[in-house]
Amino acid sequence: MIESILFVFENMPLLLKGALVAVELTVLSILLGMVVGLLVAILRLYGPKYVKKLMKIYEWVLRGLPILVILFIIYFGFPSLGVNIPAFISAVLGLGLRSSAYQAQIYRGAIQSIGVEQVEAGLSIGMNRAKTMLYVIVPQAIRLSLPGFTNEFTIVLKDSPLAYALGIAELLKQGRNIIVTSFRPFTIYLTCAIIYFLLFHFFYYLFRKIAEVYEVPGYIMSKKS
Repeated sequence: MIESILFVFENMPLLLKGALVAVELTVLSILLGMVVGLLVAILRLYGPKYVKKLMKIYEWVLRGLPILVILFIIYFGFPSLGVNIPAFISAVLGLGLRSSAYQAQIYRGAIQSIGVEQVEAGLSIGMNRAKTMLYVIVPQAIRLSLPGFTNEFTIVLKDSPLAYALGIAELLKQGRNIIVTSFRPFTIYLTCAIIYFLLFHFFYYLFRKIAEVYEVPGYIMSKKS
């Protein structure tokens, strides 16, 4: 037992380096998903009819494909079309675009929950529809979306080990590299599981606290864990 603990501590710097890559991958992917998801949500609600249809298809396709297939299409498939994307950026694109399809649903629901009178109020004081969306509706929608965003962040974090398939040295890949030379898979995989578990709960409660701080008055945020 003592030997296993010492072995883990000896290799902890490599595992933590991989964990940092996993967090970076998650943060960049979720930010990409937020930007694209907001755009998709707005276009789905207020765009022309054909644009609404395209956004619906976008969500339908990305939610219907396994994330590993999306990653492989971007990293291994695009080069056959003459588009070479580095592994890390491919992973961010794959995870981020997949997340955007789910975040779009979250933001669309939040926007629809804001009374239409607020849009009318913005228009009545001389703001056009774009400025009303940007300065009145979107800030509230983001705040209302924080509970759903929290869940989505943790989902992307748990999907990040799939970047291992592209050769990215995130936590699982670093663990695998250690196993190749040490032949102690149970100890390393258990340690990786514990690290992911701790990261999950750290970010989950961090964003839950942020959601409580920025809760919109009059809106009852779900307290379910």
